[in-house]
Amino acid sequence: MPPSQLKQLKASLRDSGVIGPQQSKKQKRQNARTGVAAQNRNQRNEALQAIRDRFNPFEIKAPKNRSKFDATTRDGSSTTAGGSRPGVTKSLGEERRRATLLKEMNSRHKVGGILDRRFGENDPTMTLEERAAERYARESQKKLRKESMFNLEDDEDDDFHFTHMGQPLTLDGANVDDFDADGLDGQGSDDEGLRKRKRVVEDDGENEDFIDYEEEGEAQPEKKKSKAEVMKEVIAKSKFHKHERQKAKEDDDDLRDELDQELPDLFEALRGMKAPPKKEPAKQDLSGVNPERALLMQEPEKNTEREYDQRLKQLTFDKRSAPTDRTKTAEEKAEEEAERLKKMEENRLKRMRGEKVSDDEEEEEDDKDSFFAGDESEEEDDAVAFGLPTTYQPRADMGVEDEDDFVIDDDLVETRSNVSLSLDGSDMEEEELSDEDDEPDVPEQEDELINGMTLPTSTTSTAVGISESATGKLAFTYPCPSDHEGFLEIIKDVATEDVPTVVQRIRALHHPRIKPGNKDKLGKFSEILVEHVAYMADETEQPSFAVIENLLRHIHSLAKSHAIHVATAFRARFREISNDRPLSLLPGDLVILTGVSTVFPTSDHFHAVSTPAHLCIARYLGQCNVTSLSDLATGTFAASLLVQYQSVSERYMPEFINYVLNALCNLAPAEPAKEIGLFPSRKTEKSFRLASSKKITPRKLQFKDVISSPANPEAEEELKLSLVNTLVSLLGSSSDLWSEKSAFIEIFAPAREVLQHLRQSFKNKAFVAARDTVQSTLDKINTGLAQSHLSRRPLLLHNHRPLAIKSAIPKFEENFNPDKHYDPDRERAEVNRLKKEFKREKKGAMRELRKDASFIAREKLREKKELDAEYEKKYRKLIAEIQSEEGRAANDYEREKRARQGKR
Repeated sequence: MPPSQLKQLKASLRDSGVIGPQQSKKQKRQNARTGVAAQNRNQRNEALQAIRDRFNPFEIKAPKNRSKFDATTRDGSSTTAGGSRPGVTKSLGEERRRATLLKEMNSRHKVGGILDRRFGENDPTMTLEERAAERYARESQKKLRKESMFNLEDDEDDDFHFTHMGQPLTLDGANVDDFDADGLDGQGSDDEGLRKRKRVVEDDGENEDFIDYEEEGEAQPEKKKSKAEVMKEVIAKSKFHKHERQKAKEDDDDLRDELDQELPDLFEALRGMKAPPKKEPAKQDLSGVNPERALLMQEPEKNTEREYDQRLKQLTFDKRSAPTDRTKTAEEKAEEEAERLKKMEENRLKRMRGEKVSDDEEEEEDDKDSFFAGDESEEEDDAVAFGLPTTYQPRADMGVEDEDDFVIDDDLVETRSNVSLSLDGSDMEEEELSDEDDEPDVPEQEDELINGMTLPTSTTSTAVGISESATGKLAFTYPCPSDHEGFLEIIKDVATEDVPTVVQRIRALHHPRIKPGNKDKLGKFSEILVEHVAYMADETEQPSFAVIENLLRHIHSLAKSHAIHVATAFRARFREISNDRPLSLLPGDLVILTGVSTVFPTSDHFHAVSTPAHLCIARYLGQCNVTSLSDLATGTFAASLLVQYQSVSERYMPEFINYVLNALCNLAPAEPAKEIGLFPSRKTEKSFRLASSKKITPRKLQFKDVISSPANPEAEEELKLSLVNTLVSLLGSSSDLWSEKSAFIEIFAPAREVLQHLRQSFKNKAFVAARDTVQSTLDKINTGLAQSHLSRRPLLLHNHRPLAIKSAIPKFEENFNPDKHYDPDRERAEVNRLKKEFKREKKGAMRELRKDASFIAREKLREKKELDAEYEKKYRKLIAEIQSEEGRAANDYEREKRARQGKR
């Protein structure tokens, strides 16, 4: 059996030299003198600690990764030396928790919010006497320094004087009154017993010192004024100057009131004075005087007061002067114009793409009348919303001026200041005054309609002036109609070519700047004009297109300021077409559809007027039934309108291609032997094929072809050939329009086959004129198809060089360490390092939290046990006291009982 622990301990102590033979006193003194005793003591302590560690193997924890050989370890130390001490670590953690966590537990819910900061309060090394003595010493030092904010800078005495600038209330140390009768005269005891002060202002002007003089005139030490005293003086001076200003203002107000009270007397005195006698005015030289003023000076007998009043009323309506901008150079004007055009083009492209256009850049003009400014800004917003320009751009392609810039004829309105409206001469002056009072002055530069001509001052609804029957001329004024019947009543006796003049005069006489209510009247009048344009095309066999064009120009002009009314009128017409006659358009409908392209932009992706017009034409071309040549003429007209609509946006309309190709197949001299093209074919119930043996020359289509069919066969054949020529031309125009489309081949491949069939059918000499048009269009389409084939490339998938196989060569590390990571990606390595660190910190935190929870549970259990033990001790003590009292009482009872029984 191995030796016991006691024998092993004695052997270890003997081997390490801790115990051994005792030393003599002489040897101990010698070792203490030479320092060997201290060295032996340290060696003894180390040996004892090694023995303790060796005899307590559970105190040292071996490392996890045991090395097979000590030579392979990093530090070369043994396993035992590198082991941890969990017991020591646990005891240290326990002590640290007792110093921090236990203290916090004990003070929880037991510490108030008041922190005692008195000197020595939290110092356990000081006694109560020491704390009191130190506090008294610090308080005395604080009083000597006079650091209190309430210190009045007293002298050695402790008396406080709050009055008389800190001066004593006694004179010469005696309590006597400082009143002196001699002081009533302003002299006497002013300088007796009082301190004189002389202010010394330094050069910088900031610090002010005082030099005090006693009675003997001896100078005392200078005393610097405090900040509070300086601020008091500044406040006092400010209040003094403010009081002086208020006093001066009150004096001025009193003087002004006195003068106002004396004004009535002054006026009465002036009225009572007699005018001086008139003298013959001396002739003056008026060569350099204004002609109007010279005329007034030469005619003194004229009633100038009345004219002065009239001119004063006119001045009330004059436009106020506004600050003018500097004159811009030609380069700046050109730059602004280019910027404006660029902005307009960007807005048009946005509308064409269907994007929302913001009108924040639209600013209200400063020179407009304030009464109409809000209405005009709303009108501009409406015009921008419908894609209309707010300013007119001359249309050079039409060769005409805008209807707002027309030149008024001499017989349109009078050029005098007022027009005679059959009023009596006695009432003329009163009528002029009333008109001038009610009618605002219209600046010439703002009124673009009347071109500087003066309008009549009265807007009566009766047509007055020179009668048409007497002189053959139109009336000067016309009422603004409220419906189409009223307008027809106005122009019932007016020639058709004079209708634009009537419309022009109605617009001039009911201009919005003349009267506020004219704006609504012109808005309704614009709707009437739209209805009348369709009425003219429907009611007459051969409408006057010059008149219709002029009226459409008026509608275009009114659309700038009444966009909503014009758009409502057009939409109402389209709604009527959709409900009543979607597949049989009237001449008036065609005129309305033509007017849309002249008034509103047809390139917008979504438009309140243009989009319904597109749908109306596309529905007709896609679903209409052809029963006569007039129907074919109507379809050709609609197809031409569709090409015109898409001239800017270049959107593909399949209804156009289908209708044109079907119409050409139905008009061809010979029916195709087989189905040509991939378009839906529609054959007519009645044959409309060309069948002429005579040579026919195609003519230009006319609007009457839409209304009625030709009467004789020759005219029918001529119309058929004209329709073919027009439809082929439309195909050529559409090929130019859609040449950039990626689907050009699919669109015009059927058209090429149809044109080839037409070319073969036109071998007859009668169709020589149309054959050239067909051939030129066919060549154009063939060229476009060839270019489209060249531009269309097949899709290529993975058209790149072959990729080499990636080779993976193992990487060799000379000084490889398994505990170290060799990730070439630095970011990934950093992320992994942070993840590992986070995981380690999280485990450590959870471990510490568990230890804290275990410590808290142990402390609570200990406290509970202590409380239970104290309770048990107190309980036992009380039970013992009660039992002792009961025993004492029992003994007394027994003793008394025995005494009564006579027993002792």
